[in-house]
Amino acid sequence: MEKKKTYGKLLILGIIVMAVLVYFTVPSVKKQLNNIVSMFATGDFTVVSEFVASYGAYAAIISFLLMILQSVAAPLPAFLITFANANLFGWWKGAILSWTSAMAGAALCFFIARILGRDAVIKLTSKGGLEQIDTFFKKYGKNTILICRLLPFISFDVVSYASGLTSMAFGSFFIATGIGQLPATIVYSYVGGMLTGGAKLFATALFILFALSALVVLLRRIYTERQKTKNHDINQQS
Repeated sequence: MEKKKTYGKLLILGIIVMAVLVYFTVPSVKKQLNNIVSMFATGDFTVVSEFVASYGAYAAIISFLLMILQSVAAPLPAFLITFANANLFGWWKGAILSWTSAMAGAALCFFIARILGRDAVIKLTSKGGLEQIDTFFKKYGKNTILICRLLPFISFDVVSYASGLTSMAFGSFFIATGIGQLPATIVYSYVGGMLTGGAKLFATALFILFALSALVVLLRRIYTERQKTKNHDINQQS
């Protein structure tokens, strides 16, 4: 087992070194990656949509790869790709593409974290972000995955990395990820299919609704845990 982990670590490190070398030695690759980062920085899904559409018959493959890229490079926003997919392929086809590619990206993050360890994950994400998710895991366990997927302002990619650092089995992580992200993917895709002009206000309201729903679940869990602790203390005193 330890031998396989060592081989896996060497393989991933080799791929990373190769990617860095290609980035700095091939101008066209460097330019394209810089353009992709700038594209995400605009926060405009139509820019992402135009970029993906420019690849014609390979648009779906490019979208799939973009979702995996944003998974590894955690700060990049995934919902822009989800909106773009719905806009290009229709809401239900876009939802399938977004869901499957996000699952692939989440699995990749999980295994990168499990093989390379915490130090590597901190470099790929951030120490503060990782510690925030660590706190969630300590308090809410596997429910962290479901809660954080409903919160658009928490990077689910960081959650995927953090999950790989826990003792959680991959099967449990994968199932929780699939269930947790499916409702949001469907809703975001449905909204993304009709996002034009004033519809952006509806999308913003939807994000707030999801955030409030998750907050209610979170507060209910905190209240329940406090009640259990309180009852436990009372029983001990008795």
